Amino acid sequence: MRRLLTLTCSLSRAARRSVWSSHRSEKTVGVDLEGRKLEISTGKLARFADGCSVVQLGETSVMVTAVSKTKPSPSQFMPLVVDYRQKAAAAGRIPTNYLRREMGTSDSEILTSRLIDRSIRPLFPAGYFYDTQVLCNILAADGVNDPDVLAINGASAALGVSDIPWNGPVGAVRIGLIDGEFVVNPSRKEMNSSTLNLVVTGAPSSQVVMMEAAAENILQQDFCHAIKLGVKHTQQIIHAIQQLARELKVVKRTPQKLFTAPPEMVEYTRLLAGEKIYAVFTDFSHDKVSRDEAVNKIRLDTEEQVKEKFPQAEPFEVIEAFNVVSKDIFRNLVLTEYRRCDGRDLTSLRDISCEVDIFKPLHGSALFQRGQTQVLCTVTFDSIESSVKTDIITTALSGIKDKNFMLHYEFPPYATNEIGKMGGVNRRELGHGALAEKALRPVIPKEFPFTIRVTSEVLESNGSSSMASACGGSLALMDAGVPISSAVAGVAVGLISKPNPEKLSEIHDYRLLTDILGIEDYNGDMDFKMAGTNKGITALQADIKIPGLPLKIVMEAIQQATVAKKEILGIMNKSISKPRSSRKENGPVVENVRVPISRRARFVGPGGYNLRRLQAQTGVTISQVDEETFSVFAPTPHALHEAQEFITDICKDDQEQQLEFGAVYTATIMEIRDSGVMVKLYPNMTAVLLHNSQLDHKRIKHPSALGLEVGQQIQVKYFGRDPMDGRMRLSRKVLQSPAATVVKTLSEKQSITMGAADKETSSSS
Repeated sequence: MRRLLTLTCSLSRAARRSVWSSHRSEKTVGVDLEGRKLEISTGKLARFADGCSVVQLGETSVMVTAVSKTKPSPSQFMPLVVDYRQKAAAAGRIPTNYLRREMGTSDSEILTSRLIDRSIRPLFPAGYFYDTQVLCNILAADGVNDPDVLAINGASAALGVSDIPWNGPVGAVRIGLIDGEFVVNPSRKEMNSSTLNLVVTGAPSSQVVMMEAAAENILQQDFCHAIKLGVKHTQQIIHAIQQLARELKVVKRTPQKLFTAPPEMVEYTRLLAGEKIYAVFTDFSHDKVSRDEAVNKIRLDTEEQVKEKFPQAEPFEVIEAFNVVSKDIFRNLVLTEYRRCDGRDLTSLRDISCEVDIFKPLHGSALFQRGQTQVLCTVTFDSIESSVKTDIITTALSGIKDKNFMLHYEFPPYATNEIGKMGGVNRRELGHGALAEKALRPVIPKEFPFTIRVTSEVLESNGSSSMASACGGSLALMDAGVPISSAVAGVAVGLISKPNPEKLSEIHDYRLLTDILGIEDYNGDMDFKMAGTNKGITALQADIKIPGLPLKIVMEAIQQATVAKKEILGIMNKSISKPRSSRKENGPVVENVRVPISRRARFVGPGGYNLRRLQAQTGVTISQVDEETFSVFAPTPHALHEAQEFITDICKDDQEQQLEFGAVYTATIMEIRDSGVMVKLYPNMTAVLLHNSQLDHKRIKHPSALGLEVGQQIQVKYFGRDPMDGRMRLSRKVLQSPAATVVKTLSEKQSITMGAADKETSSSS
């Protein structure tokens, strides 16, 4: 029977694919975005997928497919997976790894996948627990138009033309600010001079679903104008996708089941546990741990009684019934009583404390505590060579080759009193770190002699650890003496809303919460994170959990976050108000060393031997600035002192000053090589190569052909140093002619005539 049912389902799915292939011919719609044409097409490629679209802007094309299972997943959340991949062929490159093929997932791919996920996830129906996969494949990249925003629109179109239940479509655009003018979907070259990088995803009726921004201290009014402009243009894309769906006569499938708790079970749970949960949420003496323990105790007792009342109920329904009641009580406390579970009013911050210079050996450190969220930030300086080098595909697509400032965010399991695996970076950690890095990057000086790494380790977490990382990172940078242009603070604003009973897509009532707790994020409708200086905004990220947010609420959230941001900056300034005038005594130093071309070969050594020995023994890093200048990076002043002594000793070459151009000297053979002989003109000289071509007028393949041996003395003529590589130029060949020549020796700084040299030669022979 099960096999028959499976076969029937397979036939049904196959039949649906057959209809899809035969009736869905290629269709294309276009959108004019301020002179830039965006094309969305479907029906030609990947026709076995539930939905597929190709979005093109300029010569950049992205294909997105969407597939959703028809059987529910055993998980208790929406099992959506979004994968965005940058193909090397699309950028006209071949991967540089040993297999010459795409391997693993880069940071930029993960961050873009998160961007797409946050744009489409809120619009799936509540309780739709069916495995769904959205794959974004860059078909071609012209190096002018970024494919990430195209992928968001492609995901929207692929879901929109499929039969997958989804309350879309959405549209996305990038807004730049160049010379005071806003630009929609700017090119890569234009973005290099833009002070704003805002990606906004809009839903129908001019609502906002997702925002992500990096800005160079943009004023609040300019930022708000950019959001409004972005939402306006997203509506054009939404209308185009809606037109495509109408032309294809899309009919959404009806899921077997939406995983929601039965109303009668919810009411029984409310009767059993409602008052107890309310008592916990109104007991302001609780902290995160004690509150969770109290609620979990009520949960266990209640679920046992619900199971007795409803013996046929599925485990998920029992759990979800309690979650619904708990969430309703929590939200109503805010909506009707204007109270929060920790006793604060809606706009108050938690208690904040700041410390700097926590550990003396570190280049910079700070501890930022906001309520029960605690973050330790450290600053480390290293050489410019330590900057992050992007892979060739990211470089080709974004133009970014390397960066000398990075922020790494770590979230160990003990931060939430849990046990978990350590090692590696998950998508959440990568996303939070990237947001905090965006917040701080605009204040980092453009020209700085070191690569800067900020490490943010979350020691306690109860909401908004990414914004705490921005605050702690700012304090640590000032403690390290980095001349940042201004302090940066960040805060998260939450939302509790009540939908319109007649039209669920509209909000009937709402409350905005400043500096949200973890439980407020979990039970709320939005996590709106914003960071900036006293002057303006440097970063923003909005995770919205409802199908759309009116612009009015977005503007209020920005204003409320701005007020809180200034208050936090005032508290931070009491700890440290400006960068230290100098870096720590034990911090790294950089010094330029001038090495004349005549000494460069000795400084570098054969095959770079001296440089490698210098770096290994002292720990410094050497990089060449120009022909005669080398930059020496030392991790400590002591290491620099050792390196200076090493360089002075290795470049000490007093006797070379006595060499005369065109004079003949007696050289001692130190080594026989296939290419020539290594010789010395005086004892403390570094041996130099006398090539086979300069040994004799005859062509020889090996010095042994001339009977030369180690320790033998030969006469060579000195022609100074090569102006290109600084190597000493010697020749024995030119002395094989009968012309009279002056011979010089360096023994005790005495000169002798050619006759004496001949006499010496004849006597030695």
